[in-house]
Amino acid sequence: MGRLEGKVALVTGGRGGIGRAICARFEAEGAVVYAADLSEAGSLAAPDGASRFVRVDVSDEDCVTAAMARVAEEQGRLDVLVNAAGIEIEKTIEETNLGEWNRSFAVNVTGTFLTSKHALPLMRKAAEGGVSASIINFGSYDGFIADPGLAAYCATKGAVHALTRAMACDHGPEGIRVNAVCPGYIDTPMLQSFFTGEGSGGGGKSIGELQQAVRDVHPLRTYGTPEDIANLVTWLASDEARYASGQLWVLDGGLSAQVQQMRI
Repeated sequence: MGRLEGKVALVTGGRGGIGRAICARFEAEGAVVYAADLSEAGSLAAPDGASRFVRVDVSDEDCVTAAMARVAEEQGRLDVLVNAAGIEIEKTIEETNLGEWNRSFAVNVTGTFLTSKHALPLMRKAAEGGVSASIINFGSYDGFIADPGLAAYCATKGAVHALTRAMACDHGPEGIRVNAVCPGYIDTPMLQSFFTGEGSGGGGKSIGELQQAVRDVHPLRTYGTPEDIANLVTWLASDEARYASGQLWVLDGGLSAQVQQMRI
């Protein structure tokens, strides 16, 4: 029997790099999984995800409520919500226009707010049986420290960290645990975009040189994979993590443990 046997989960950004890995792992662990994203192919341009697809723009409240209505009709409850949808803009605040700033917050922060808000009634039903439900938000190590040229992204992740703590305090008494996973460099389409030479990437280096520079700055001399993140998310979603709530779980290969970090 898998760790998530019989549980119902919804993963936003479920057709992206990290989201797809989470969906696959959840299904392997026995969960019924809804992958919520803007398109079936997602950022990987691959429509072959096995989990149930539901189209959701997390910044659109009507889209979010429609997705939750579908889960309610088909399953009657929601045990696990993973807020993995996110965008990144590689600019300083001077270079960022108001539309870009607002869009960053709309997806990364307001999206987390909306999906959590409208999932709560279904998650209370899941918690009625005496086993806690679990919300897993996505922060970032950039919510603690900053990479150059990621001002709006860093600001949104700091907001998600604070929101996670507040939600854990408010909804813990209802049997709903809330945590945030805070990745460092993970091999996703977002990271590969960083390597193409725009924003804080580039600097005249080849993609291979940039990839090696990123590996070398980590104490473990590598960056992570979506499966690394899925491992932690699976534990937080499971009953093994029944006493884990209100925490920011950094998974960055030791990057943020260093006194000084390489500027990439």
